Amino acid sequence: MSSTRKKIAVFLSGLDEEYQNQITQGIHQFAAAHGIDVLHFIAFGGILNNGSYDTGEYNIFRLPNLKALDGVILLTNTIARPETVQEIVSQVRASGIPAVSVDADYGDFYSIGVDNRSAMAQIVRHFTDTHGLRRINYISGPDDNPDSIERLAGYKQVLTEHNIPIEEDRIYHGSFQRRDGRTAVDVFLRSELPMPEAIVCANDTMAVSVISALNAHGLRVPEDIMVSGFDNTYNARNYAPEITSVARPLIQCGTLACELLYNAWNGVQQERVHKLEMQPRFSESCGCDAHYCDTIRDFKKHNYQIQEDFSIDISLLSRMACSLVECANYDEYIEALKEFVLETNCEEFYLCLCENWLGHKLPANQAEPDADTADECLVEGYTQRMLVPLSYYDGKFRCHEDFLVDEMLPALYRQVDHLRCFYFVPLHFREHCLGYYAICNTAFPMRSSLFHSWSLNLSNSMENIRRIIYLDNAVQELDKLYSTDPLSGIANRNGFRRQTEPIFDRCIAEQKPVMVMFIDMDGLKMINDTYGHKSGDIAIRSLAAILQECCTNGEICCRFGGDEFIIFAAGYTKRDADRLTDNLQKKMMEFNLLTSMPFALHASSGYHIAVPTPDKSLFAMVTLADTIMYTEKRKKRHSKYLKRDLSGRPEDESKNKTNEQE
Repeated sequence: MSSTRKKIAVFLSGLDEEYQNQITQGIHQFAAAHGIDVLHFIAFGGILNNGSYDTGEYNIFRLPNLKALDGVILLTNTIARPETVQEIVSQVRASGIPAVSVDADYGDFYSIGVDNRSAMAQIVRHFTDTHGLRRINYISGPDDNPDSIERLAGYKQVLTEHNIPIEEDRIYHGSFQRRDGRTAVDVFLRSELPMPEAIVCANDTMAVSVISALNAHGLRVPEDIMVSGFDNTYNARNYAPEITSVARPLIQCGTLACELLYNAWNGVQQERVHKLEMQPRFSESCGCDAHYCDTIRDFKKHNYQIQEDFSIDISLLSRMACSLVECANYDEYIEALKEFVLETNCEEFYLCLCENWLGHKLPANQAEPDADTADECLVEGYTQRMLVPLSYYDGKFRCHEDFLVDEMLPALYRQVDHLRCFYFVPLHFREHCLGYYAICNTAFPMRSSLFHSWSLNLSNSMENIRRIIYLDNAVQELDKLYSTDPLSGIANRNGFRRQTEPIFDRCIAEQKPVMVMFIDMDGLKMINDTYGHKSGDIAIRSLAAILQECCTNGEICCRFGGDEFIIFAAGYTKRDADRLTDNLQKKMMEFNLLTSMPFALHASSGYHIAVPTPDKSLFAMVTLADTIMYTEKRKKRHSKYLKRDLSGRPEDESKNKTNEQE
């Protein structure tokens, strides 16, 4: 049953950052008040400084079927790969549904932004006009990020206004990451330029890192070097020293984004572009007075809760990693995963795997992958059908049938009487796509700073299980090569020994009779010489197939080598052996009558039945059966098969066989 409730998609990377988190909070507030389901498509790109990993993360943005949704909110400035952003924008345009872009104006979507250039200019002017500084260094974000571009332009604008030379060596081009602050300080301190009087950072994350790095070099802030950030995050407000920054109405931004979609659905006339005000906050890191936005009491309570949550989540991650990596097979893994799904306190969870997550799409009648397809995982997109080995909703774990990827989830549109907030997260190893998971109505993604680590745990453990399955399959393939004759497809000597020895030993203990029949194909050399070795191979495979067709009561057959075969059976009588012999001859006659092969299929056989004793091996019985077979073979009229070589054995037995054999 389809749900009539409106559903919106949110594209973002790095939910654990305060910028994304607070905007998302605003979206949730409006959605909850107006009965809207929210589907977040989340990547964590640009964090590990690994291009292959980012490819796997950003693939999640190819999942949404936007034509099945009602609106989109884009935080593309959080996505560090321009080609991915362009792909998303094209996808949204093609869908034709209402879209809101935050901090990036694409011309045809609703746009919410701030005047980054003006706000950064106010910060830099504060250093030049209030503090009288001239040597001001700058740490930028990505060169292709709209916010970063505008903030850098604001910095350069003020320097130009004050006739301060713009020295490129005083500008470090980063990526908004914490590591950029440390690296930039090292670069600035090694520079031949005079020491900076201030370092202006394009966000608070880098500013906090800069102060820490300066302190490590014995430099004080603000006494030796002043520092500023941007965004006025919780950490910046409560850092020591409190960081000069720019306050952004992030929650208001998320609320407005959702409101713009709501108005569009209801035909409300509204402006396309919306600019929100920003407020510079000059504080301790530039030598001004502290604001102390949070009281000491609130700060202590908040930090204690952060530490408590962190301890709980670290324990969860450690137990999860240990438990999942210890799983010896896929079924154990799925069962172990259930515990950690429940610990997220979610209402719904879906593990969605590509049909080819093991390496390639398997035929319907094949349970395991072939060894030569180990690296054929997807990189872009998802398979048309997705597997759901584990789902959880209504308080129960279930195993769904597969579903079409355009549906995004097997139960997305089921009728429920409450709002749903989904987080879709990619599962991959490096760039190889395994699938994704979706988790619904839980505070875990928004609350925990380790949500990304939880997801990383899940991806890595899925890859571990994938490799275990491949290793098991490789072992099976090697075992098959060891014990199976590649030409005939039945057991070879090794396989025959492995299958028969336990039965043979049991027959010794229980004093049960054992029958060993030796079969030798007649005329293989003539077939090879006359019709070629491919025909000889067909003859061998045909005889092997007849043996399998006749061995339906627990008998074990094998290709002993060349044109020789053996059948083993426990509890056989002479009557049973004669019936099997007659059946073999009958099947060969039928083959000769019904097939168009240019050759006839004939074979001689002999059997030996005895109660085995500990002093007599199975292969001693094989030798006796071989002797009896040749006695029968000599009785035949086909004298051309009875030429004897110097060893006294018929030529057909002693010839240098060229057909595939062990």
